[in-house]
Amino acid sequence: MIGTIRLLIQNLMFVVWTYGGRIGLNFGYSMPCFSCPYVHGCAGNCYLMALQGQWGLGFYFPELLSYKGFKVILYFLIFAFLTIVLSKIWCGWICPFGTLQDWLSQLRKKLGIRETELSWKTRERLKPAKYVLLALLLSIPLLITYAGLHSDFYLFFCQICPAKPIMPLFVGDTRNFALDFTNTITLTFSVISVMIAAGTLIGSFFKDRFFCLFCPMLPLIQMYKKISFIRFEKSVHTCSGCGNCQRMCPMDIRDVHLEKTEKNVMSEDCMLCMRCIEACPEDNTLTAKFLKYNIFSSSRKYVAQNYQQGKSLDE
Repeated sequence: MIGTIRLLIQNLMFVVWTYGGRIGLNFGYSMPCFSCPYVHGCAGNCYLMALQGQWGLGFYFPELLSYKGFKVILYFLIFAFLTIVLSKIWCGWICPFGTLQDWLSQLRKKLGIRETELSWKTRERLKPAKYVLLALLLSIPLLITYAGLHSDFYLFFCQICPAKPIMPLFVGDTRNFALDFTNTITLTFSVISVMIAAGTLIGSFFKDRFFCLFCPMLPLIQMYKKISFIRFEKSVHTCSGCGNCQRMCPMDIRDVHLEKTEKNVMSEDCMLCMRCIEACPEDNTLTAKFLKYNIFSSSRKYVAQNYQQGKSLDE
């Protein structure tokens, strides 16, 4: 049930973000998801663009008091509010780029191709990548600001973000999935961009949520973990240690399975898809909450019904 609801919401939100601007929807530049502004007619823009484009202003007090400075603060406050309210639901239920990755995973399953598994050592080595990208996202625009340079490369991360060439394809725009021969710099960045986009599509076909392993939005959202309205909790005393949560996680998170003391098990890579809750065979051992209200809890009955209907938990 919860998987079907999530799928419906994902598909609906993909349509809203990608085409909503054509009917007048505009959610601004503070979205905690990859709603790419390079999509003509999109309904909202990824906060990472605003974060890059306005980052340097915060270090110039006169600018901070200007209208541009006010927008910096406003973008941040809206992003913070949305993140506090919905946390990682943005990743697992709302992000259009995440939905695209899930479509590719479903296609792989339909073709009967097994998912590529990464070793735990490789997964641990990849964890810092999102923080490196976030550091570059913040530092490079700041350096450009102080150097007095003005160009499209002020938005450094956007130039290498795979969403920039991929998402406009859904509105028939292929310009960003091509090489730009204007000069050496544009050619270099366009080659890098196309290579990253192609690698992301291939990687997302063979590995669930491949790009989410590197997404710098995740550590930004994780900053609000302790004050978020959304909680993901584990009753460690009722856990049987079956490991279903670890096996079913598309992000290969084992923290939920291994946690023996902490109640809040929302890790930085979690996208709150709730597949682990679906697969948990113990009543109320895993629970997603909005404030004090349960959204969805694990249940013996839920798991039993899935098996009785001949449905694999891996679907």
